[in-house]
Amino acid sequence: QVHLVESGGGSVQAGGSLSLSCRTSQYVASVKRMGWFRQAPGKEREAVATIDIDFHNTHYLDSVDGRFAISQQNADLEVSLQMNNLKPEDTAMYYCAGGPLYGTWSDARRYNYWGQGTQVTVSS
Repeated sequence: QVHLVESGGGSVQAGGSLSLSCRTSQYVASVKRMGWFRQAPGKEREAVATIDIDFHNTHYLDSVDGRFAISQQNADLEVSLQMNNLKPEDTAMYYCAGGPLYGTWSDARRYNYWGQGTQVTVSS
């Protein structure tokens, strides 16, 4: 069974930085896009950033564009999310996701594999 293994997250004051990492427990040929979603209490899950594994195209939620950067580690199914200038509204549970390339990058239904989630808390 394939798992997405997440690390990183934590608590930081506004303006600070955190990083998240995610890798698959084994190679999965069908995983062509990986990224991060987040869900705050009482809100729907939203796509934050994704990267296309083979072509390295990236996609960002408008509110994080310019502050967050997603990258891929070599040719492996491992991605990192560098989060800078964090704001209290970035507070949420962050989930790593992996799936095929087709479909809208922000559509959670397109992703087959999910991590357990890691908490990011930004205090004002």
